[in-house]
Amino acid sequence: MTGYKKTDEAIKKLTPEQFRVTQQSGTERPGTGEYLHNKEPGIYVDIVSGEPLFASSDKYESGCGWPSFVKPIIPAHVVEIEDVSHGMHRVEVRSAHGDSHLGHVFPDGPRDRGGLRYCINSASLRFVPRDEMIAQGYGDYVDQVEE
Repeated sequence: MTGYKKTDEAIKKLTPEQFRVTQQSGTERPGTGEYLHNKEPGIYVDIVSGEPLFASSDKYESGCGWPSFVKPIIPAHVVEIEDVSHGMHRVEVRSAHGDSHLGHVFPDGPRDRGGLRYCINSASLRFVPRDEMIAQGYGDYVDQVEE
């Protein structure tokens, strides 16, 4: 699958919560996200553009209330932007092609896996199970997902 981009059609398909999070830089309430406790093997892609973002093999339980990952599948698909909103200094992460707000990255992840915690809103993601990755055009990433 190539040609990842933001389209009017994709935006129209978003739920109000997905729109608020991805297009208005919102944050879902902690502990409420659809993928927080998902342990199934597969990849997480941008709900807007479909670009591959994170692999289940890089997901871990951080206790923060949002799905957490140690790294993106393709670093170039995740753009980091300084965020000084709400009286805090953070690093926002957005999808490169869809320009969707994903969440934030923090330097308090597992040291043995790079030390980063990508704290991501479930509302900005679509999960593609390992068994469906080839059929949905994500076969190039199957080797990054545990069996």
